[in-house]
Amino acid sequence: MEIIRTTAWMKQIARDARVKERILGLVPTMGALHEGHLSLVREAQKQCSPVVVSIFVNPAQFGPNEDFKKYPRTFDADLAALEDLRVDYVFAPPPEEIYPPGFRTAVAVEGLGDVLEERVRPGHFRGVTTVVLKLFEIAQPRSAFFGRKDAQQARIIRQMAVDLNLDAEIVVCPIVREADGLALSSRNAYLKGAERQAATALYRSLDAARDEIAKGERDAAHLIATMRGVLDAEPGVALDYAEIIDGDTFEPVVSLRKTCYALVAARVGATRLIDNALIEQQGDSFRVNV
Repeated sequence: MEIIRTTAWMKQIARDARVKERILGLVPTMGALHEGHLSLVREAQKQCSPVVVSIFVNPAQFGPNEDFKKYPRTFDADLAALEDLRVDYVFAPPPEEIYPPGFRTAVAVEGLGDVLEERVRPGHFRGVTTVVLKLFEIAQPRSAFFGRKDAQQARIIRQMAVDLNLDAEIVVCPIVREADGLALSSRNAYLKGAERQAATALYRSLDAARDEIAKGERDAAHLIATMRGVLDAEPGVALDYAEIIDGDTFEPVVSLRKTCYALVAARVGATRLIDNALIEQQGDSFRVNV
C-alpha cells in the first residue's frame, strides 16, 4: 500500500492507470474509519483495480462553530485497517495541497444544496462539492463510492457529476449499522454513557415509520408524526428535523410515491447525528430500506 501526499503524484498514478486501461476506484473519506467506510472499500475492490482511499478532513465543509478541530483523527489506525484490506493507494494530502494560497473557487449545486442539512449547516455542501470535484480531478476515478447515510450529499454529488459531465460513476452503498440499529458514523465516538443508548432513537424512529408503511400508511404527515413521537420521547435528543421527501428533488411530499426518503437529524448531547430510510415503490406496496 502506497501513501500519496501530493496532488502531482496522485495525478501521475491516475494517468498510469488510464494508460494501462485499469479501472481506478475512489473512496473519499475524512478518516476515523469504521466498518461503514470499509464496506465501501470492499465494494470498490469488487468493481475496480486499483482502489484509492482518500483521507482528508476538509475544513471547507465545517462551519465556524462546528467540530473541525476536534473531529476524530485516527490516521495510524486507519492505515492499519486499509493495509489489512490490501488497499492499493491512500491519498492523504495536507491542506495546502488541496487549498493552496490564493485558492478562490467553489462549486455549488443549487436547489438540492439549499434545504435540510444546508439550513442547519450553511455552506456545508459547497465545501463538500468543491473538495469532491477536486478529488475527482486529481484521482480521475472511473467509479467513486459513497454511503447512503449521507443521502443528501450523495444526491448532490450525483447531480454535480451529471451537470458537469464528469466521467466518474457515483456508486451509493447501503448504510452499515450497529447491532442495535445505530448507523455507523465517525462522530459516534463523541457519544458518552447514556447518550449512546439515546442515539438509537434515530433508528427507532425510522423503524417505527417502516412499521406504519407496512400496515398501509402512505400519508407523509402521519409518518413524520410517528418519527417525531419516537424522537421526542427520548430524553437527551433534540430534533433538528424529521422529513419525508422525494428521492430525486428532495422536496417534501404529501404522500409516498415512487422513491422517497425518510430523513432524521438530531443532537444527542453535543453530538449531531443524521440517519435515513430509503422508501421504494414496488407495485402496490413500498419497500423500506433502513
